[in-house]
Amino acid sequence: MRLWALPVALLTLAGCVSHAAPRRHQPGEEPTEPPGHSAVVLAPADLARRLAAMQSDWPRRWNPGCARLKCVALTFDDGPGRYTGRLLDLLARRGVRATFFVVGERVAADRDGHTVRRIAAEGHELGNHTWDHSSLTALPRHEVTRQLVHTDDLVRQLTGVRMRVMRPPYGATDARVAAESRREGLAQILWNVDTYDWRDRKPVKVAKRAAHARPGSIILMHDIHPSTVKAVPTVLDRLAARGFTFVTVSELYSHPPAPGRTYARF
Repeated sequence: MRLWALPVALLTLAGCVSHAAPRRHQPGEEPTEPPGHSAVVLAPADLARRLAAMQSDWPRRWNPGCARLKCVALTFDDGPGRYTGRLLDLLARRGVRATFFVVGERVAADRDGHTVRRIAAEGHELGNHTWDHSSLTALPRHEVTRQLVHTDDLVRQLTGVRMRVMRPPYGATDARVAAESRREGLAQILWNVDTYDWRDRKPVKVAKRAAHARPGSIILMHDIHPSTVKAVPTVLDRLAARGFTFVTVSELYSHPPAPGRTYARF
């Protein structure tokens, strides 16, 4: 089992940044409570430089050879939330990396950006899921840009990471959204295995649907639901027993996902 978590020291390299943003919950979502965490004061730019100095290839890009291995990408949307830390604990124990498509206003509501900093520090991939989970196809062009840029700016300020992938809320995209994504340097990542964990809050059902994965699958889950987090150990056990290698979305492909292009759907 590969252990991807960076040294514990990295988790202390967090700067205190305050962002106030109103939270509009989506129907059926769990309320978010900022985790209780006291961070060491460090400017975001210093954090990025320190991380780079401690690990020269940070953020790490591992090429697992998915052309010959059975690779699968676990993706988690709509966080960070009150259960994301528990999920990160589970993934760390298994040495599994995933991709987290974060919502900007949830990042802003997370005290000091602790959770998103931890996601980055432990080697997971961060993706843009807009600022407030609006359907991008229903918005004017300038608002699509704002949704993406505002989220990207905040995540970069907190972590030093420039996100390269995005997921349009509800999977709603069109030529205009693709054009804006391309302009912002973001590939569009959909999915081909839907666990429907937002509808059926039963770990058994979530794990059963995730088991339908095949090589190259992108599995859609949501870390804001405790039932999903409870399902993850079973998901990992079943897929590992079938010989799957867990990778981030970008690692599924032999070349970095191209900005504006849509990925997934067999």
